[in-house]
Amino acid sequence: MVTIDTFKRGIHKGLSTTWVLSKVVVPIYVAVTFLSFTPLLEKIADLCAPFMKYLGLPGEASLALVVGNVLNMYAAIGVIVSIHLNPREITIIAMMLLFSHTLFVECAVAGKCGINPWIIGLVRITIAVLAGLVLNITL
Repeated sequence: MVTIDTFKRGIHKGLSTTWVLSKVVVPIYVAVTFLSFTPLLEKIADLCAPFMKYLGLPGEASLALVVGNVLNMYAAIGVIVSIHLNPREITIIAMMLLFSHTLFVECAVAGKCGINPWIIGLVRITIAVLAGLVLNITL
């Protein structure tokens, strides 16, 4: 039965979740926005651009892939928002991050489960790159 308490709990949980996500997304957004005003982001983009063009992504998107794989998806979202990708590029990078994200944590969990973490990490990165290549061709 839906009561006033149900709405209160929902609002409280929604605000609590927003606060938790904001603690990750906002600092990353601010850091990448700050980087965009320095030559460092441009140098990273230039360094990664030759590989990223095969994925249909600008060089700056490599930062989102690295952050998403090293930290988590919410940090990657902070980067994606700050570098202003178009819908096609967001689709490609979202699919790639779907296959490979939070690699260190999830590979450690796989290792605890008795699965070789190196194989899991390699497979996930390979599938992510293949997904990026296929989406770049088909979209």
